[in-house]
Amino acid sequence: MNREEIGATVARQRRFFETGKTLPLAFRRAALERLRSAIRQNRQLLTEALRADLGKSAVESYMCEVGLLLHEIGYLLEHLEEFAAVRTVKTPFAQFPAKSYVRPCPYGTVLVMSPWNYPLLLTLDPLAEALAAGNTVVVKPSAYAPHTGEAVRALLEDIFPKKYVAVVMGGRAENTCLLEEKFDYIFFTGSKAVGKEVMAKAAMHLTPVTLELGGKSPCIVDATANLRLAARRIVFGKFLNCGQTCVAPDYILCEATVREELLGHIKREILRQFGRDPLHGKDYGKIINEKHFHRICGLIDEKKVVYGGERDEKTLKIAPTVMDGVTPEDAVMQEEIFGPVLPILTFEQIGEAIALINSGERPLALYIFSSSKKRIEQVHRAVRFGGGCVNDVIVHLATPYMGFGGVGESGMGAYHGKTGFDTFSHHKSILHKRNWLDLPMRYQPYTRLKEALIRAFLR
Repeated sequence: MNREEIGATVARQRRFFETGKTLPLAFRRAALERLRSAIRQNRQLLTEALRADLGKSAVESYMCEVGLLLHEIGYLLEHLEEFAAVRTVKTPFAQFPAKSYVRPCPYGTVLVMSPWNYPLLLTLDPLAEALAAGNTVVVKPSAYAPHTGEAVRALLEDIFPKKYVAVVMGGRAENTCLLEEKFDYIFFTGSKAVGKEVMAKAAMHLTPVTLELGGKSPCIVDATANLRLAARRIVFGKFLNCGQTCVAPDYILCEATVREELLGHIKREILRQFGRDPLHGKDYGKIINEKHFHRICGLIDEKKVVYGGERDEKTLKIAPTVMDGVTPEDAVMQEEIFGPVLPILTFEQIGEAIALINSGERPLALYIFSSSKKRIEQVHRAVRFGGGCVNDVIVHLATPYMGFGGVGESGMGAYHGKTGFDTFSHHKSILHKRNWLDLPMRYQPYTRLKEALIRAFLR
C-alpha cells in the first residue's frame, strides 16, 4: 500500500468504529468465534507457512503458536462479559450522595505491528484482545516472515471486512506510512531499535503504546538446583525456534561449584533432544534470513565452543552451540543473541550474579533454578525484570492468567488474558451524583463552619 491507501484504510476504520457497531458484546463475541474457527480450519495451511518461514515442525507450531492462540481466544470468550462489565467502586463520604464506577471502553482504531519470530501468535494474539475490547484493528505483519504474513492476510480478509480488520503488507516504507497516521493505540512487538522509532512517532500524536521488546534474559543456576532437570528445561527453552524467542534464556549464570556437572547434563540433553546431527533433524528449525545467520555466527568464539558450533549457510541452520568460560566482555554478551548459542558464565556468590545482571539493561525475563527459598527471594527482590520462572524457562508467557510484558529497555505495558483486554481498553472513571441533596460546604462564600466541615470530611 502507498500512503494514500493506508490513510484511506485508517479513515475507513475510524468511520466504522464511530458507528458503534463494534461495541455490543454479541458483535465482539461473534468476531472472536469467527477468528477461532478460521484458525482451526486453516491449521494445516498456517503450519506449512511457519515451516516455510522458520522451519518449525508441526508439533512446535501447534504448541507455541496455534494452540496458544486457540487457548487465548477461548479464554477471552469465556470471560468476555466479566472483563467488559462496569465495575462499581467506593465513593468518598464527602461526595455523598453518589455512586462511582469504572467503565471499560475501546480506544478506537488500533495498530498491531508484529515480529517475524512467532509471526502467527504475536499477530493474532493481540488482535484477538483488541477485538474483544471492541476496537477496529490495522494489522502489520513482519516482512521477514512472508509465508505466514500472507497466510494471515488471506485468513483475516476472508472473515472480516477491511473496515473492521485490515492487513497491511510490506516493509519499512509501509511501516513508515502507518506510523505517520494517527491511531488511538499502537501495539508493537519487535526490536528495541524499532521500538524507539514507534514510540517517537506515536508521541507526535500523543498515542499510547505497548512495546514488547527483548533483552538478554539471564538464567541463574545455583548449587541447590536439580541440575539434570534444569539442563533439560534450559535446553528446551534456549533452542526452541532456534533460539529466536524473545524470552529465551540468553545466557547462564552458574554457581562455580556445579559448572562442570551442569555442563555435562546440558551436553547430554542437546544430544537427547536434537540428536547427533541437528542440522539435518526434521524438527529443528532455521534462522530467519542470511542477515541474522551471519550476525549470530559473528557472536560465536570458536575457542570457547565446548559443544556444537556446526552451521550450514545454504539452509540457514546453526546447531545448538554451547560456549564455556565466557566473560561479560565477550562479543556474545554485548547484545541479545536471538539464536541457538548458549554462553555459560560462573559466579562464586549470588551477589556477583545479581550485580552482573543489574549492570546491564532490564531483561524481559529472568530464570532461576534453585531449591533455596531465601536465594530465590533475594534475586527477585534485587533484580528488576519483566517476568520469569523459578525452576523452568519461558512458560510464564503461556498463560492467560498473568500479564506478559517487559520493563525499562525490555518494553512497557503487558498483555494476555484480562491484562490484554485492559491494554486495549480505556477505563472511564465516572461519579454519578444524586440531586436530592446538595452539601453547601464547597460553595463560596466560605465560613468557619464550612471550613470545619471540609476539614472533618477530608482528613
